[in-house]
Amino acid sequence: MTQVLIIHASKYGSVEEVARYVAWIVRDDGAACDVVAARDAVDLEGYDLIVLGTGLYMGRPHRDARRFLHRHQNVLATMPVAVYAMGPATMDEHAVASSLEQLERGLASVHDVSPVAVSVFGGVVDPARLHFPFNRMPPSDARDWDAIAAWADEVAGHVRRLDISV
Repeated sequence: MTQVLIIHASKYGSVEEVARYVAWIVRDDGAACDVVAARDAVDLEGYDLIVLGTGLYMGRPHRDARRFLHRHQNVLATMPVAVYAMGPATMDEHAVASSLEQLERGLASVHDVSPVAVSVFGGVVDPARLHFPFNRMPPSDARDWDAIAAWADEVAGHVRRLDISV
C-alpha cells in the first residue's frame, strides 16, 4: 500500500483543514495517509509521496514550510512531492497568479525538488483570529472545495501510478 505524508504549515488552521480533506480523498483512493504539522515532521522514511500545504504570508510560504523544505531537501529531491498554497482572498486571475508566483519563488530556493503537482487555493480571513489592523478586514472564505477535490484527485492519480510501478 502506498504511504502518503501530508504536511501542513498554517497560522490559523485553514491549511490543516484542506490537508485533512486531501487525505480523506487520497485514502478513499486506497493509500495510507498521515497528516502532520510541518513543525512536527521529522522522518520521511517509509513514505512514497509527500504533500505539503502552506499558507502564504507577506509573499512567502509559512516559515515552518520553508524550514521543512530546507531540512528535508535531499530526501525530497528523490521522491514525488505535491504542493499547495492558500492565500488569495479572492480567486480572481491576478490574485491567483500573484500567489502562484510567490509559491514558485519559495520552491525555487529548494534545489532539485520538482513537485509533481502544484496548486493555489483561496484563503480564509477570520477577523476574530487576527490582530490589529487585520482584524478590521471583512470575513471571507475563498476556498473552492470542488477545485481542492479535483487537485486531490490529481494527487491520488500519482498514488495510483506509484502502486502500478511497484
